[in-house]
This record gives sequence, C-alpha cells and structure tokens, in this order.
Amino acid sequence: MAAPTITIDRIFGAVPATTRGQPTQISADSKGQRLAYAAGKSIFVRSIDNPVDCKEYTGHTAATTVARFAPNGFKVASGDASGMLHVWEPETIESTRGEYGIIAGRLNDIAWDGDSQRIIAVGDGKEQFGRCITADSGNSVGEIIGHSKSVNAVAMKAQRPFRAATVGDDGNMVFYHGAPYKFHSKTESHKSFALSAAYSPDGSILVSVGADKRIQLYDGKTGEPTKQIGEGEHTGSIFSVAWSQDGKKFTTASADRTVKLWDADAGTVIQTWTFGDAVRDQQVGVVIPHGRTDGLIISLNLDGELSYLTEGKDAPIKVVQGHNKGVTALGGGSDGSLWSGSFDGRVCHWDVKTGSSTTVYGQQHSNQVTQFASGDGKTYSVGWDDTLRTVDEAAKTFLGESTPLTGQPKDSSSSNGNLYVATATGVAIYADGKLVKEHSLNYTPGAIATSGSNVAVGADNNSVKIYQTDSSGSLQETKTVTNPTGTITALAFSRAGSHLAAGNSVGKIYVYKSDSWDLVVDRWSAHTSRVTCIDWDTSGAYAASGSLDTNVFVWCLEKKNHGKRIKAPNTHKDGVYGIRWVDSGKVASAGGDCTVKVWNVQNLP
Repeated sequence: MAAPTITIDRIFGAVPATTRGQPTQISADSKGQRLAYAAGKSIFVRSIDNPVDCKEYTGHTAATTVARFAPNGFKVASGDASGMLHVWEPETIESTRGEYGIIAGRLNDIAWDGDSQRIIAVGDGKEQFGRCITADSGNSVGEIIGHSKSVNAVAMKAQRPFRAATVGDDGNMVFYHGAPYKFHSKTESHKSFALSAAYSPDGSILVSVGADKRIQLYDGKTGEPTKQIGEGEHTGSIFSVAWSQDGKKFTTASADRTVKLWDADAGTVIQTWTFGDAVRDQQVGVVIPHGRTDGLIISLNLDGELSYLTEGKDAPIKVVQGHNKGVTALGGGSDGSLWSGSFDGRVCHWDVKTGSSTTVYGQQHSNQVTQFASGDGKTYSVGWDDTLRTVDEAAKTFLGESTPLTGQPKDSSSSNGNLYVATATGVAIYADGKLVKEHSLNYTPGAIATSGSNVAVGADNNSVKIYQTDSSGSLQETKTVTNPTGTITALAFSRAGSHLAAGNSVGKIYVYKSDSWDLVVDRWSAHTSRVTCIDWDTSGAYAASGSLDTNVFVWCLEKKNHGKRIKAPNTHKDGVYGIRWVDSGKVASAGGDCTVKVWNVQNLP
C-alpha cells in the first residue's frame, strides 16, 4: 500500500494588511495575471482572475510590509518591518535568492529598474531612509539621500537615461540620476506628507500624491515640476497612484473613500467610484494591472478588501474578502462550508468548493473570535468582547443583537440544541442565543466538548471532568480522568461520541473511550507545543490536530496503528488555531498567518 501523505490542496489567502493613515502597496505582474502583497509575516501571490490560485512566501521573520514584481515577472522583492529585503522567485516560492538588510526600520516601498536588476528600497530608517542595491548580490549601486523624514514611496524610470524619485513625510520629491543612482535635485512638492509616486510606462511623466490632496506632475527625465492638477477633487489624503499601460490615464485612491480615473493630458477626472460612508471604506492602495485588455483597476480599502473596477461601471465587478489578522477560530457549517474568525473580530464564510470568501455582514466582534459551534442552520461565535453572536448560515449575516456572556470565553461546543460556553469562571448554557443556566466552577476551564448528554471540561490538575446534562441544563459530575503530562487545552468528541480526544499544554493527546472512560491511546505525542485544536473525521477512525508548534498531524485510532501519524510541517506561521475535516480525505486548518488552508490526506492506514 502507498505511504500516507498530506499535501496542500489550496490556500484561502489573506487580504493585504493595512494601516490607517498609510498607503498600502499592491503590485501586479507585467502580464496582468498575478497580484503580490503583504499580510502577517507572509507575502501572497494570487491570480487576479482566480484568487483561489494562491501561493504564500514565508521567508520573512518580521511582519511584512511591501512586495513588488520585477518587470520581467520572474522575481519578487519583498520587505518587512525590520528593514530586511528578500528577493525570491514566485514559481519556486520556497527558496530565497537574496536576503539584504536595508535600513534599521520599516520598509515602506520597493522599486525595480527596467532591467529587473537593480532595486531601490525605502522606509522609516534611523540613519538612512533607503538603499539602492543589485538584486543578485545586494551590492550598493547608489545612495538614497536628501530626505529628513521617513520615505514613503519610490519610483524608477524603466528606460535609459535611468532616473528615480522618492517621496516622504518631509513633503519632498528627491530626484536621482543613475546608474549608479546619485542625488540630483529636491523639490518641495507637497505641503504635507508625500505618500505615493509613479512613473508613466514610457518614462515621460512622473506623478506624486500626498496627504495635502495634491497631484503633482513632473518631467520624467529632468524631474522638473510641470503642472499640478485636480485641485479640490479629492477631499482626503491621496494614498496611492497608478498608471494605465498606455500612459494616457492614471488612477488615485483616497481617504475620502473614492477612486478616481484621470486623463493625464487634460488633467480631468474621467470617472469616480465612491465607496460606503465608514472609515473602513477609505481607499489606501490601487493598481492598474498592465498586460490586460479589460482596463481593470484594483483598489484596496482599509479593511483589506480588493475591489475590481472597470471604466463605465459604477459598482465593482468583484470584491475579494478575507482576513488580514491571525485566524484564531475555525468552524464548520452544516453545508460543508467553513467559518473563520480572526484576532480583530472579523468572521468570514468560505465556500470550500470554490474558495470564495464572504465577510459576515453586520456587527462584527470587536475582539478576538474564540470559537464556533453550529446547529439548526445557525452558527454561533463567541469572542473576547465577551459576546455570543448568531450567524444565519444561508444569508451570511449576524442575526439580531449580540448576547452578553457571563465571562471571557475560553471555548464553546453545541449539543442537543444547546450551546455550552466555557468562560473564565465556569460553564454557561445557551439556547437560541439566550442564557439557560450558569454553572460556577472552582477551577478555570481550559476547553469544552459535548456529545449527547456528555459534557467534557478541561479542569485543573491535568484533568478532564465529565458531566452529564439534562434538558434543564443542569450539570452532574460523573467522572474525572487525568494525564501525567500537562494542562488540558483542547477537547473533541468523535462524531458518534464514542471517543474523547484531550490535547494538552506540552503537545500530547490522550484518547478515552466514552462508555468506560478507559484510556485507549497515549502515544499521540508528536507536537512540541500546546495543542490548540482537534477534530475527528466522520468515521471516527482518524483525528487531526493543530498546535502552536505550527504543525498539523493526522492520527489513526486503530490499535495496531496507534502511534502512526502523518505530518504537515510549518502549516501556519505563528501557530495553528483551528482544524476541521471538510470532506472525506480533506482537512482544513487556520492560523496565525491569516489564512485558511485545505489539505489532501491520502492513503491513510
């Protein structure tokens, strides 16, 4: 028989990470096929037309801030909050070609020259605000000087004679001649922070935009200011600017919640797209992917949503949604879909077959989502804002008002129409979103799982306390089982309720038979850190687990294979926080890298 394997099936990618008051860079390749952007400690490369086609580069150790395709499309340069620049190939995404320290601080932007050989990277340095290097060796090929404050953006002319421009918080545009790149001139172009700059594809025009709502054009070869356009059009900071491939148009994205398409020659607005009326609708990044015939514009809002716009249509033709903070909870819907919740309180719904994501509409949690439980066409979420929220699965919206919890939730589970929430002080039982009964306990629960009338709670002294419950919601303690190694941090009954898996703080999992509470497995011990989540497949023969050690394991219950396991290593940077069997032979996981991933599990013993 072939050896068991676990391989990635698809990545439900993060959306770009954003920061209020700052531009967010999104980059398209020269063929108009892929986007690259930063989220968490990863860089994501996604197909524009099929966003489910997603790759994740995980070479950075600090929070990533920017990624840019080289003009030839064969390389990506990415930067992070520690000032490190990485050069890598999107096709062989696992290996890093170059790793260079640029500045002692956050990298804000990167630009490639037309030969795909030289890179200028800029940001919030201490001694210096950027460097110009060769992509293959990191050798210096010029200096970035002339700014007195952080540099926000850089643009490089693709044709000879080589030119480059940087703009920063001092309001200046600094112009360089190259290569090697040397300071040439400085223009006080903006009254406030200059936030973005871009060269027209033929190199004839440079444009800069900023917090003063100003759009400034320059001669691309000399750096001389030529004209200022759009006075009074934008009413908020302009965060980003991007050119069309023919150089006749450019687009701007603004804090005034609009994206505008401009006629470059006439200096007039061709079309304005207006989004919502909330802070989240501020538009903080924009790109016009070259190499396409549909004139597509992709704009990014403060929530990380990517809106696909086309000239002549008022509404986006597509909106890509997801998480841009670590995913802290994963649940399954009754229709085989997935629900995920993140550190910032956002709840998303995932169609496993298509990979499409919908952010649940309505009042989101205001803090970390802890757990999901499903039943009767509804999904319940609990979060660190100490509330219980009910989601209508079909409409993908939160129903009614949130229900206050009796304390901060540690975990939740549903059975027989009731929702059991383990809080810092005990167990609270809810039906239809209303409190039925509250049980104070003399220990702080670490986890909870339910099956029929059995309620298992992770207790003190490395123990699991087993309770029986009745229709009134009362809990009667019937049994205590203990393990010799660690505090209980995750519990899961098999679907039929015949077995209980208990994971602990040192990475071990013990399995008990629920009719006798005899220990039947004590060899599931491959995790090296706290077990955060466990889920059984529908047959009850296999369980999957995730841990802070970033690994996912699939285990076999059958006696002769007790110690056997298959491993998916380094599945999520910063830890795995959710696991769910979604199909026969498929496991979904979620974690600190802001993603949900689906794995193919084959040839199980």
